Amino acid sequence: MEGRVALVTGGGRGIGRAIAVRLAEEGAKVTISYRSNDAAAEETAEMVRKAGAGCETFKGDVSSPEDVEALMKGVGEALGPVEILVNNAGTTRDNILLRMKDAEFDDVLATNLKGTYLCTRAVLRGMVRSRWGRIVNISSVVGLLGNAGQANYAASKAGMIGFTKSVAREVAGRGITANAVAPGYVETELTGGLPENIKEQIRGQVPVGRFGEPEEVAEVVAFLAGERAAYVTGQTIAVDGGMVMQ
Repeated sequence: MEGRVALVTGGGRGIGRAIAVRLAEEGAKVTISYRSNDAAAEETAEMVRKAGAGCETFKGDVSSPEDVEALMKGVGEALGPVEILVNNAGTTRDNILLRMKDAEFDDVLATNLKGTYLCTRAVLRGMVRSRWGRIVNISSVVGLLGNAGQANYAASKAGMIGFTKSVAREVAGRGITANAVAPGYVETELTGGLPENIKEQIRGQVPVGRFGEPEEVAEVVAFLAGERAAYVTGQTIAVDGGMVMQ
């Protein structure tokens, strides 16, 4: 992917950060978008630069059509049309369904699913024109299995999988692939704050007996974003230590 223009949404930290760095190591020209944490985004940008590539950063909300339009315009002016899109931006607002508020449902669907739709639609015309593109959507094993207290999150991540398959069918003849990656429990700031007894319960659900690392997810994304994955499309690859075995 030497010289390809890559955009990683939600690239300021965690899995998104690892993906941005890994794509830079493969030679991509990387842009990250982020919603609020300026310091984390700049830290990621420095890591990308040390990996051997320049890095553009853009602040905005992927659920906003205006912000997405501005993001794509900015990337285009700085680097050129997006050739590799990683839809990683996501949020959670957990609650049991009986207590879930409309805003909790709507906010999660807006960021996780509508954001994926808006960003994908925005880059697709350029990919079709050049007859090359890679779209990788970061879903979750929760979208495959469901999870109590996460009906909104599960719906959004399952929706991403269906969206991925539909897009893959639409553009397969244009040199464009679309795939989803479904991480399991991964060591991030979110999971790092869990009590040790909860972590132990989680490890007991994972056949390999441990949490994943963001870099392990990034390796799969880098493969799907590269030249060698041209015959892989419409797939959902779980990076979960064996929680989901299809």
